[in-house]
Amino acid sequence: MKWGAMAAAAVPLTSAGAGHAGTTPATFDRIPPETLPGGAYDRYVAKLAAEGRFSGVVLLSHRGRTVLSRAYGLADRDRGVRNHEGTAFSLSSAGKPFHAVAILQLAQQGRLWLTDPVGKYLSGFAADVAEQVNLHHLLSGTSGLDLPEEDVQRVFQSRDEVHEYHQQRVRRARLVGVPGVPTAAHAEAEVTIPALVVEAVSGMTYWDYVRRNIFERCGMTGSAFCTRPQWLTDRHIAHPYMEVADGSVVDAVRNLDKGSPYPYVLGKNPGRAFIDAPGDGGFVTAPDLVRFARALADGTVLDRPWADVLLGAKTPHGPGSFGAYGVVVEIANGQWVYQRSGGNPGVGANWSIYPDTGWVGVILGNRDGMPLQDLIGQEMQAITGAPAGGGAGG
Repeated sequence: MKWGAMAAAAVPLTSAGAGHAGTTPATFDRIPPETLPGGAYDRYVAKLAAEGRFSGVVLLSHRGRTVLSRAYGLADRDRGVRNHEGTAFSLSSAGKPFHAVAILQLAQQGRLWLTDPVGKYLSGFAADVAEQVNLHHLLSGTSGLDLPEEDVQRVFQSRDEVHEYHQQRVRRARLVGVPGVPTAAHAEAEVTIPALVVEAVSGMTYWDYVRRNIFERCGMTGSAFCTRPQWLTDRHIAHPYMEVADGSVVDAVRNLDKGSPYPYVLGKNPGRAFIDAPGDGGFVTAPDLVRFARALADGTVLDRPWADVLLGAKTPHGPGSFGAYGVVVEIANGQWVYQRSGGNPGVGANWSIYPDTGWVGVILGNRDGMPLQDLIGQEMQAITGAPAGGGAGG
């Protein structure tokens, strides 16, 4: 892991290019023309927007300096509010690394160990879960846990109701695999349980902990865990535009009776949640994700060795792709890329960090139909020169 290129612009690249065939520090230091306004990536996104396939914000930053920033479509169609760089978008699963950062902050302080079992901090779990599943298993996606189906039709009315529901649901987790053995499953318990551990150790709600210890420390002034009333009234928050069974597109947060017809999110509507579940989501602006990336690099949010623990490759997913703690890491054209994606009806998000070259890419969307994997691939190609096969995202 090489962080030098992500430090302040005044710090020169040193050995960032070492060991990569065909590259030099000078090569890594250049601005690829594909990333510039009017370049290949800019033209690609503009074409998607013109076709009605993208509504949202894309941003490319090099060493903290914005190279490309574009906004398309409406944040709130009913009020005619357009998306702009300062619009906050729902992250969905792209916010899950925050819970991993929170756990590592507490580990850095010596308040917990990554080998601690669930039962050391939380009660009410089956004995095998409490005794055999530890924090490393949860963060690395190797817990072997499964949960009962979520009640996607329920419309929550308060933060307390959301918290109580997920606290009770996660205690019904079953051990269906072997802890420590990688699987392809998307286990929700691996998100909720660490968040509850953060609460048990810190004495704060997960939402308040992340606000104080991540958002505020990183200078993420446009980011928050917003409630449904805020989503409805705040002009700086993008509404999710969801396709429904008859082919029309509706504002999900204003149509809680409607759900998605797509199998992978069947029946879901993100507006029903009132606030994101502990360990998940959040609302973030594109510049704030750049601030988060830089805070990971410069020791603001985690000491540098602990940031390496967060982002170090742990489980292989495929050729050049690995799981880390809440993040996917991959090798693209001889460089590391750290990524996290998220999706929900009317929501699509991805952030990518290119530590060898100092780039950060952000994609935030608020309409169904955006080809998120293709967008990630086009961004990666513009920055690294790798073929646009679509990034992993996570």
